[in-house]
Amino acid sequence: MNNSCKFQEVNYTMRSLEMVIYVPVFVFGLILNVMALVVFCTLLKKWTESSIYMTNLALMDLLLLLQLPFKMHARDNSWTPGMATFCSFLESLYFMGMYGSIYTITCISIDRYIAICHPFRSRCLRSKKIARNVCLSIWLIVVLATIPVYTFHEKADKEFHCFHGFSDKGWHIALIACLEVFGFLLPTLVLVTCSALSIHALKKSSTSRAEKQSGIRIIYSSIVAFLVPFTPSHAAIFLQYFVRSGRISGCKNQQNIALFLQLTICLSNVTCCLDAICYYFIAKEVRASKKVIRQSLSRIRSSSASEV
Repeated sequence: MNNSCKFQEVNYTMRSLEMVIYVPVFVFGLILNVMALVVFCTLLKKWTESSIYMTNLALMDLLLLLQLPFKMHARDNSWTPGMATFCSFLESLYFMGMYGSIYTITCISIDRYIAICHPFRSRCLRSKKIARNVCLSIWLIVVLATIPVYTFHEKADKEFHCFHGFSDKGWHIALIACLEVFGFLLPTLVLVTCSALSIHALKKSSTSRAEKQSGIRIIYSSIVAFLVPFTPSHAAIFLQYFVRSGRISGCKNQQNIALFLQLTICLSNVTCCLDAICYYFIAKEVRASKKVIRQSLSRIRSSSASEV
């Protein structure tokens, strides 16, 4: 990376953009996700697999949201060396929230696929206990996966900016490869595949045309809500790795990639609001999928009876 390249203009541009993006995302995301938790934990008559996954998603989004005030403060204010451990803790929580959300959304798509495409087997593959265990596993995975975050800042006796200026350890090829493959590409492949198969099953189902179109639109909306926030940011991380490893040179290129990285990371936080808005539609989709399950089970029973 070109050490003589200056990024003051990039930082100045992002200072204004972050305020415009972070403040409404924090306010509306906090309100919507707290409301979702209140509904799921107190107003619903009983827990279901979907409500467990959506509660977990709301918790992950809140974990992500609560770091935004610290991120805004850290951009314009230096932190003392004594706050390095606290900074790493905040950064680990931020990554836990982001990738915990990604894995929870992926598990929701798998649960939806099982319910729609394998209604007879869903009784064995779907249960509240399984959903709880899956959510606990997600928490365990993201906690263990964020341990390397504590090495992202070089130990020094001078002030630093939290959430910025990661050391070369934070851009190690093995770490970036795991981040891109297991943190984004693999969940994306699973989500897109499960969503495509669910759409195909809905089109072949005997439900009304209006119900089919409604269910398909909801699935497409879920895909968009996942890909739009996370695809640009992970593409930017990949490009920034080439900058940090010296494969991309030229000050202008480095400045453009730095701006792209900071902007896309900033915009990825919009997922907290998109997820909260999707709760209603996911619940609606679950009700629609139950009809598909009942109809599929009826057809299976009818065919079994006719064979006898």
